Amino acid sequence: MRDIYSIGEMVIDFIPGSEPASYIRKAGGAPANVAIAVSKNGLKAGMCCKVGDDDFGHFLVDTLKEYDVEVLCPQLCGEAITTMAFVTLAADGERRFTFARKPGADMFLSPDDVTDEEIGDSVIIHAGSCSLSAQPVKDATCKALRLGHEKGKLVSFDVNYRNLMWKDDQDACTKAVEEILPFVDILKISEEELGMFGTEADLPALMEKNGITLLIETLGSAGAKAFFAGESFTVQGRKAKAVDATGAGDAFWGGFLSSLRMQGVEKAEDLTKDKLRGAMDYGNVSGCICVQGKGAIASIPTKKQILAYLAAEGGQN
Repeated sequence: MRDIYSIGEMVIDFIPGSEPASYIRKAGGAPANVAIAVSKNGLKAGMCCKVGDDDFGHFLVDTLKEYDVEVLCPQLCGEAITTMAFVTLAADGERRFTFARKPGADMFLSPDDVTDEEIGDSVIIHAGSCSLSAQPVKDATCKALRLGHEKGKLVSFDVNYRNLMWKDDQDACTKAVEEILPFVDILKISEEELGMFGTEADLPALMEKNGITLLIETLGSAGAKAFFAGESFTVQGRKAKAVDATGAGDAFWGGFLSSLRMQGVEKAEDLTKDKLRGAMDYGNVSGCICVQGKGAIASIPTKKQILAYLAAEGGQN
């Protein structure tokens, strides 16, 4: 049985540029980062995500094989899936991104790539809102989440990249996410995306309406606020010696899902506050270690690295 089944069509992930206004081109799949993070922490991961037949696509597929991630649909499509970014170094040293998408990049994944057997052979089903932005990948993602819910799996969803993926039609984004919420047990949402559902005060009602067990609101370096059974508490972030924030979200989420699984969480009913707090701490450390390196795939930490980091931070566990 696979611990994580990660769904999606592409990565939005960047190798940090060394000069202001540097141009970056990179292809791949964000679900691959989650799957690799999970696998490097000693769990079994499967990925349903297609990548392009270019140099980076080959590197990504080789990396998946290296970490024993099971690839569940055909890879190395004829047309590369490409995201481009213009990076500007601000006066305060912060990098700022301007995004562009290669037309047709999100059209590779189809419902035929998702089967009852693959969903049944997994514990946690994970996807993000990028995968709801266009047909037929939207149909594939909805099918996977619905099947996961029907089979009693733990379903995880990350609301992300709304301004990038949906800048021309924000209402369509909200509608697409609302359609899948009844299938979701764990929802992650950033401050930027919170406006899709009103204000923070509206979140408990959103959870109750859709049967969401856990909602995590990511608040950057200040930490993450978790809403659990109508209550909330904050897990403080650890400030990393970051070169760039590349891949931090994927590393956080991969670490978080890994930790949940290692603590025996297989369905929503297994979640407790102690297990949740431990998972968030673990995922947070994953993200912090990740951003100390250049490139998310190369720098997603191993379990040994995480334990060493925790020991250096005062023996937290």
